[in-house]
Amino acid sequence: MADDTTGSRHAVVVGGASGIGWATVRQLASDGWRVTVADVNGGLAEARAAELAGPADAEARGHEHRVVDVVDESSVEALFSGNTPDLVVTTAGVSTLGLVTDHDTAEFRRVVDVCLTGTFLVLKHAGRVVVEGGSIVAIASLNARQPGRGMAAYCAAKAGLVMLAQVAALELGERGIRVNTVSPGFLVTPLTEPVLQIPGLAEEYAENAAVPHRGTAEDVARAVLYLADSPWMTGEDLAVDGGAQLRRYPDVLGLATKAFS
Repeated sequence: MADDTTGSRHAVVVGGASGIGWATVRQLASDGWRVTVADVNGGLAEARAAELAGPADAEARGHEHRVVDVVDESSVEALFSGNTPDLVVTTAGVSTLGLVTDHDTAEFRRVVDVCLTGTFLVLKHAGRVVVEGGSIVAIASLNARQPGRGMAAYCAAKAGLVMLAQVAALELGERGIRVNTVSPGFLVTPLTEPVLQIPGLAEEYAENAAVPHRGTAEDVARAVLYLADSPWMTGEDLAVDGGAQLRRYPDVLGLATKAFS
């Protein structure tokens, strides 16, 4: 394949230094992919690339790291300049809490910029260079389908992300490029760890999932690999949420207000 000196397929994972991104990096590397760990935290990205399977294997596979800020178009463009990956995974995300009528506008824009506009920029520049027959996977959320009180910015951004990816699937399909999303339920990542400290939240989420199992980043990584290896799947939003979409979302804002008021 193009841009492949080792014979293995090449994946770029945006937000690959932590959480779902890091789990995805590990999953891909263990499956023989050559991985570029791209993250706004350059030091951690460098450490992760070296950690994949030891220095000797990392050198043999060609694993590498890059610094990227998804809200800076020049940074995203530079990441894909001269790069022709087989797979791009974008996982960058942030969240906040606030009622619509009280929401700080700058905070709303920050969440939308990272989750939605950042995904647009990755699709824009990756979509130009991914090899014919390649794949792009964006991480959405259960909140793309299920609203949560106080989560207007995150829910709107993730719902928009799913539709954005479906439009991209239509447009890039002419070159055989597939675009899909994965929508995780509530799982433990650096993004959700502070929220999980809210008393009663984990229990309420478990009560509203069909399967009594708290998901992991590895569950999502396996779904990403499945989509990468599924040549007739595009425009799909794959739910990895233990059936939580079948019931209701926890009252995160209510529990947080009760805990900290």
